Order: sequence, then structure tokens, then C-alpha cells
Amino acid sequence: MGARTGAGRRRHGKRLSFIAVGVVSAVVLVSAPGYTAGVVRDGDPPGALPSAPAAPGAPMASVGPVAPAASPDPAPDSAPAPAPAAPGKAPAFGAYLHYGPPGVRRIDELSQWLGGAELRVGHTYLPGDLWSNIEGAPGFLDAWATWRKEKDDRLFVLNVPMLERNEEGLDDDEVAGLLRQGADGRFDHHFRALAERLVDLGVPDTVIVPGWEMNGTTYTHRCGPDPESWKKYWSRIVTTMRSVAGQKFQFDFTPSRGRDAVPWTQCYPGDDVVDIIGMDSYDQPRGMSFDEQVAEPYGLQQHVDFAAAHKKPISYPEWGLFRNGDNEEYMRRMLKWMDEKKPLYNTVTDYCPHGVWQCKENPAASKVYRDLLSGRDGTPSVPTAPALPPGCSPVDLGDWAEHWLGGKLCLRFDWWKGTDRS
Repeated sequence: MGARTGAGRRRHGKRLSFIAVGVVSAVVLVSAPGYTAGVVRDGDPPGALPSAPAAPGAPMASVGPVAPAASPDPAPDSAPAPAPAAPGKAPAFGAYLHYGPPGVRRIDELSQWLGGAELRVGHTYLPGDLWSNIEGAPGFLDAWATWRKEKDDRLFVLNVPMLERNEEGLDDDEVAGLLRQGADGRFDHHFRALAERLVDLGVPDTVIVPGWEMNGTTYTHRCGPDPESWKKYWSRIVTTMRSVAGQKFQFDFTPSRGRDAVPWTQCYPGDDVVDIIGMDSYDQPRGMSFDEQVAEPYGLQQHVDFAAAHKKPISYPEWGLFRNGDNEEYMRRMLKWMDEKKPLYNTVTDYCPHGVWQCKENPAASKVYRDLLSGRDGTPSVPTAPALPPGCSPVDLGDWAEHWLGGKLCLRFDWWKGTDRS
């Protein structure tokens, strides 16, 4: 499955002795009549009773950002590279909303629907009918370039067909011949023209997705008829576009999930010409559970593992509902998967049958998407000092002791209030 172009797509010494006395005193006070003591941690609600002290070495609780949760088992030596976003920003997300200027306008509308969530990814496709359009026809990319330049941390993602007549159903023999011509350099000038146009428009850091879903049969730029020529051709495209002065492009190798016509690993052109390893992953085929989508050969888990082995970040340029209809579980699980795996970016395909905002056929999944992403701006919240319960006085034991306790210590000295002294 792929979006059709034009179809509308994180001095010890005495002080330590004093701290030790203070902690022991606090423990004594806990058992004294009328006194209470405890630890207040970031995230305790105002007026709450203090929490029990944390065990030595336990992390302090905090109010977390509205952003993807950290992966539970990071692999420092093989984890994908971090997203090139502003410090403190969460992975970027967005949606494919329309291939032209309406797609740019709808980004703000979708943001409003999501309670002001910041969509940092703009995503469109070059038409694949003629080489003149693959070069980026004058006026086609202007609105996207303007949107991208308004904020430094935005990403502009551009799917680029590798061959013209890209959706005309050419047979394998003709495709193989065209791939060999591309590998020999016959089409280099078209990609040089595109690179120059993007640099001239002020978007030299565009994420380029050439020949997406190459492991399938939908597009003329498919890999299957001649994988070796396809890989050489991809390398020529990347080398040609990187040769243009001022460029900072990132190239995203994006197959569709699963084996499809050929295993996508057979089409991988090499680490030197790939910056990101993406995957288009729709809720298909019919009856396949999300767990199966993860575990299937060439599925979601193999994608993550392959990218980690090659020390590349991942992405999901296309994803959404499909053969299993209005599937709440898929929507919840896919969003959770991306929160855990930290892709560089993701863009849901937002038209029917895949979408959540412009498509009214998926109300249940749409509600899940909206509930989980509303208000998300990618900026971690700034921790604030925890509120103290009424009558609880803070005791300054120093950073070391507070870390050991898991928070700040406060004592209540209002034990006599309301006590019957008769």
C-alpha cells in the first residue's frame, strides 16, 4: 500500500555528620506523638500527605513531559542516532494531509484539533508522471519551503519517485531496463535539478525519501526486477544530490512492512548512502494482529533491529488504518510502539481509509489518536518545586541526603492544633 501522488498524504566531612544527625532526628520525630514527617517528591499533588521515603538509590519521581516514553532497554552501542531537533524536543510527528498548498494550510487545522499539539513534520510527494515534475516543478514546493523555514526545528519530508511513469504498471522487463539506465547515470541531471531547486528554496536539509516501498509492486521504481541495478541507481541519486553546493539532505530508505514482493533487505543500498531507515506500515493484511505485525519476517521488530545494527535512526513516513477497519487496538499499539522506539519522525496518512482527522470512517481509532496526542508539543515540562502539605515545614538536608531519601523532607509542627489537652 502506498499513498498515490495527487490523491490528496528527549566538603563532605562535618556536613555529612550533620546530615546523618538530621536524618536520625527525623526518624525519631516520626514516632513522636503528634508529629509527622515524610518526603515530598516532584509530582505529589498540592496538599497531599508526604510520601514515604524512597529506598536508598531510588530515583526521584517527577512530573514527566507530554512526550514519548523512554525505551525500556536502550542499547547504547547500537541505538539509532538521535533526532536532529532542538535540545529537549521529543521526536517529531505530523501527517500527510494533501500533496499541495492545502496540505500546508491543514497542518495548523490538525494542530487545533489536537489541542494545540505541535506538528513539526510537513510531508508531501512529488508527482511521478513526468521527469519535469520529479525535478520539482516551479511553484510546487514553495509553500512547503515557506512553512519549513518558519521554525528551525521543523522537518520537511519529500517522497521522490526514482522514475517517471511511476504508476503506469510497466512490466518487469521494462522496469529492469530503466533501472540499468539509472545505474549508468542517464537520469542524474533530473536529481541534480531537484537538489538545486531545494537549496534555492532555502530547504537544503529536506528529508528525501527516494523510491519508497521499493519491495512491492505498486511503483515503477520498484526493486524486484533488478535489485543490484536498483541499489546502484539509488547510490547515483544520493551521490548526485549530495554534490550540489549547500545541501544538507538526509536520505530515507523506506520499504513497506513485511516481505512483499521481495525482502526489503535485498534492496538496501549501503550505509554510506542511507541516513535513515524508514518503514511504511499500515494495518494490513486483514486479520493480522499488531503482535504479528511486529514479529512477522521483515516486520516492525526486524526493521528496528536492522536499523540498530546499521546505527541509523528509524522513521515511519506512512502509517495508518487499512484492511482491519476502525481498529482502536492498532492505533493504540502503533502509537505506543513509536513512543518506545523513538523514530526520527512519523507521519500518519490522513485520508480514507487510513486517516483519523480528514476521514470520518474511523471514529474509534480517531478518538484514540486524538486522546493520546492532544496537547503534545515535544517540549519537556519544566520541573517545579513540589507543593508542601499544609503545616509541613521543609528541612534542608542538602542535595546528597535529598537524593538518598528520594525527595525533600518536611516535618509537621502543628501537632498541638485541635488536640484535646484536658
